[in-house]
Amino acid sequence: MSRFFATGSDSESEESSSADEIAPKAPGTTFKQSLLLSDDEEDTKRVVRSAKDKRFEELTNFIKTIRNAMKIRDMAKCLEEFEQLCRAFLKSKTIVDKEGVPSFYIRLLADLEDYLNQLWEDKEGKKKMNKNNAKALSTLRQKIRKYNRDYETEISAYKENPQESADEEEEKGPDDSGSSSDSDGEGGDDVTAKSFLKKKPEASSEASKFLKSAKGSGDESSSSDDEDDEDWGSDTVDSGSESSDDGEGKSASLAMVFLKKTQGPEKSSEKVGKKKKPKKKERLEEEAEEEGGEEVEGGWEKVKGGVPLVKEKPKMFAKGTEINIPVVVKKLNEILQARGKKGTDRAAQIELLHALSAITAENNLGEGILVKIRFNIIASLYDYNPNLAAFMKADMWKKCLDCIEELLDILFDNNNIFIGENIAEDSENLAISDQPFRVRGCILTLVERMDEEFTKIMQNTDPHSQEYVDNLKDEGRVCGIIDRLLNYLETKGSTEEICRVYLRRIMHTYYKFDYKAHRRSLGLQGGESKSEQDQEESEGEDSAVIMDRLCKFIYSKDRTDRIRTCAILCHIYHHALHSRWYQARDLMLMSHLQDNIQHADPPVQILYNRTMVQLGICAFRQGMIKDAHNALLDIQSSGRAKELLGQGLLMRNMQERNAEQEKIEKRRQVPFHMHINLELLECVYLVSAMLLEIPYMAAHEFDARRRMISKQFHHQLRVGERQPLLGPPESMREHVVAASKAMKMGDWRTCHSFIINEKMNSKVWDLFPETQRVREMLVRKIQEESLRTYLFTYSSVYDSISMQTLSEMFELEIPTVHSIISKMIINEELMASLDQPTQTVVMHRTEPTSLQNMALQLAEKLGSLVENNERVFDLKQGVYGGYFNRDQKGGYQQNKSYNRDRDQKGGYQQKQGGYQRGGYRNQNQSNY
Repeated sequence: MSRFFATGSDSESEESSSADEIAPKAPGTTFKQSLLLSDDEEDTKRVVRSAKDKRFEELTNFIKTIRNAMKIRDMAKCLEEFEQLCRAFLKSKTIVDKEGVPSFYIRLLADLEDYLNQLWEDKEGKKKMNKNNAKALSTLRQKIRKYNRDYETEISAYKENPQESADEEEEKGPDDSGSSSDSDGEGGDDVTAKSFLKKKPEASSEASKFLKSAKGSGDESSSSDDEDDEDWGSDTVDSGSESSDDGEGKSASLAMVFLKKTQGPEKSSEKVGKKKKPKKKERLEEEAEEEGGEEVEGGWEKVKGGVPLVKEKPKMFAKGTEINIPVVVKKLNEILQARGKKGTDRAAQIELLHALSAITAENNLGEGILVKIRFNIIASLYDYNPNLAAFMKADMWKKCLDCIEELLDILFDNNNIFIGENIAEDSENLAISDQPFRVRGCILTLVERMDEEFTKIMQNTDPHSQEYVDNLKDEGRVCGIIDRLLNYLETKGSTEEICRVYLRRIMHTYYKFDYKAHRRSLGLQGGESKSEQDQEESEGEDSAVIMDRLCKFIYSKDRTDRIRTCAILCHIYHHALHSRWYQARDLMLMSHLQDNIQHADPPVQILYNRTMVQLGICAFRQGMIKDAHNALLDIQSSGRAKELLGQGLLMRNMQERNAEQEKIEKRRQVPFHMHINLELLECVYLVSAMLLEIPYMAAHEFDARRRMISKQFHHQLRVGERQPLLGPPESMREHVVAASKAMKMGDWRTCHSFIINEKMNSKVWDLFPETQRVREMLVRKIQEESLRTYLFTYSSVYDSISMQTLSEMFELEIPTVHSIISKMIINEELMASLDQPTQTVVMHRTEPTSLQNMALQLAEKLGSLVENNERVFDLKQGVYGGYFNRDQKGGYQQNKSYNRDRDQKGGYQQKQGGYQRGGYRNQNQSNY
């Protein structure tokens, strides 16, 4: 029993004595001690301290560590602790602004600088230092010299009278109401927290020991005295227990301690309260009383174990501060210093900037400082999403548009504000004076970023949802902002800035079809009255006029190739979209963009691909089938039209494209409302290929060297031929393949029915602006090419054929038939002659028969076989030592026995209508 009591008394006395000590505890010990304490003891030891006390105690602990490191010349530790001290001081900035810089902090800065200078001058001591300490000494010396520049006046004042400064600090200590109760009692160390810590009362009467203010007045001294008195009481008991040395004495004294004493109802109830855990209600009442006391003093924080503190929103300025431009700029810089740092609450930062803007407007500090704050608000809105791929949320996007419009309003209303990136921070003029305001910032960059954010929003929204339509409505506001900025920069901007904003305007215009101008050009009034039509016409100028004016300014003034290239491509696209084929074609040929477009960046290449596709579709609408095919060939033959036009990514394995590249490519995608219909594009290409390829195939049916005009079209034909069951066509490709087979037989009506029907109209042809005109053009082209195919296919059957018959068969006028046949005869495609009086076509039997054709094919194949064998043999000899001399072209010659006199294609020469073998024949002498 005695051992148990002895242990209990020791632990109790240790805890009570440790409560009386005012030595500051190391940061790591708090957690360990809290684990050892029970709930009762934790409740009784809870201390409510002000924010000032906590911050100053933290600073004092760092200062003590630095001074200890100075004593043992541990420079690395000094440097580490000094950096932590600076960070802690930065956190205490709000308190320091109210109370002033504490003199113990100034004393450390002065002493540390003198100490470092003394060490630096000691050459022998520096040599004895290890590498880490020497490096830390150099770094710390530079940092302290730079840091002390901000406190030169305070340091100089301290150096003039160091003793007085220390005395003032000691006198300040007991008077300070918001000080804490833990500090060490060492008087010799001059880095103690005496200056701001509160001293405990020496003694108190027995009656006043347990008195507590029941009214909840909240006086700070009463609550702290009460806690101190409890500690003193426990100390007296513990000291009694400590005083006895013998075992019996210990047990007797412990028994006395635990015996119930009848000293009064107040004291007995106090003891019971200490033994038993206070109920939740009582604890809440006590906390409410404490809160009442805190509200009177202000600046206190209630510390709860394990629960993070929810801090109140800090006030922008201290009470009674005169709000002027330097103060606002200083506060603005303080807010901006946290920008981009880890753990910064971006939403709170935006709110602070808005609050600062409101305070500035209330105090009428001028438009200059308002513009500067607006710039930073918009920049903070852009920084809200740190990830580059992430897009703005709807509320942030609306705020951004509103802020930019407000900023433009201020700039338009005040002509005396000059903004620009070239204005330095030092040369800014924000104060109201006779001089104009000068603010650093670029409104054009903000608008360009806004435009990019709009594109990202459209890229990341489901195009088939109502949300996409709602977001697209914001394009009107975006274009309105760009137009306003354009008007502003035309008067105050540089040429380069005007070119940049013109390009932004062009990028929002080039892909839109101008229905208003189209109706005016056709002279259609529709169901509108004259007044409505006049009103419509007076709404604004045509997009063609706007594009022409903006692009020509860029052509003449721009110095960067990229802006000019983009402007040219957009101009060509706009011309092609509105069926101005010749202007678009000429501009493309004059610009020579196709020569070096492969060196451009990917977004420009995507724009070039879109322009070429639009050019091809325009040529098709105008009936220029060959030009349309040539323009679309590169895009369609690759099989990656979707990717090349920036309208989606094809599925690939991870070897060709990793995740990072995929993210980059997704950011380059064109928004859905700017897409070109890929099915329409493929249909235009396949129909163009059909109109070119089918007559060519009929003309060169037996020619072994026949080249393919369109590989994709041939692939579709092969797919159609491989089908075991041939049903009615369903997809667009099947319709084109079926039409091709009909055209091959010269049946233009069947071909026409496959190309133009209800299904094809709804899928493709109704998407064109002038639908009827395109259909009529197609019918005409099908009739003409079917006529040519018919003549190529069946010319060997006829001796002569009447043009009247052909005209009725293909429903073409006789002059048209005459024109087509004449061209075929002139180009030596058809071996025939026209008999003018009888209006007939007389066929000439100069074409080889089927047997001759087969013999020619065999000869061609044998020639190519021999050539391949020789090439393989030559390569093999070259690898194994080279017995022959290599000629300049890389072949091998041996006494000129392998001379070849070949034409450019290496095949057959056709002279004067006959076929002559030219691959292995020398005109002067024969090698065989």
